[in-house]
Amino acid sequence: MGGETIRLASAVDGFAFEAYHAPVADARRGGLVICHAIWGVTPHLRELADSFAEDGYETIVPSLFDRYGPGFAERDTDPDRYARQDGFARRADWGAGVLDAVQAAIDVLAPPVFCIGFCFGGTTAWLAASRCTGLSAVAAYYGGQIIDYLGEALLVPTLLHLGKTDDLIPPATVQAIRDAYPDLPVHEYEAGHAFVAPNGFHADSARLSRLRTLQLFARNGAGRSEV
Repeated sequence: MGGETIRLASAVDGFAFEAYHAPVADARRGGLVICHAIWGVTPHLRELADSFAEDGYETIVPSLFDRYGPGFAERDTDPDRYARQDGFARRADWGAGVLDAVQAAIDVLAPPVFCIGFCFGGTTAWLAASRCTGLSAVAAYYGGQIIDYLGEALLVPTLLHLGKTDDLIPPATVQAIRDAYPDLPVHEYEAGHAFVAPNGFHADSARLSRLRTLQLFARNGAGRSEV
């Protein structure tokens, strides 16, 4: 079953934005919000949402930069768009400024609801774990600005997926995260940045990190409806 583009609205100011919605065809295990990288809701993100829907997770991918440039999404391997997208990420305070859109996506999904994010979205998911309501667990992938938000009090079970050779998240940063959150599961893979995305894909790391993410969901309510 393929997904479709829907429109959601912020509860803060009513701003309407697009999101990709992938429904489940069979037994529903839970809801999932995916926070995109700076490239937006790309074909890869829609395919990923569809794959989680096949696993039983009704998935929404909100377009987090619609306030700055509606319809901006480009191929996530296109370097000519980097400066513009990076500018959007900075305007959004690396996720802190778009949590109303994440919350809107959470609110339309029946619980349990989970969240994952990649790169910019990895930091956004990290912030959602402490600042959004209605989540059961969060998995953040290679969020480069998590280091700027180490004072967050995580409200739900959270884990991090990082690449050992990621130039954007050096070993000192990883150690700082571990020091700040000694009980936080931090998984490191033999890969660089964006190991789930086409531009940095590493098959073994993508497979193992997905397995661990699904295990996180299973331990925290997946398959048990609260409604």
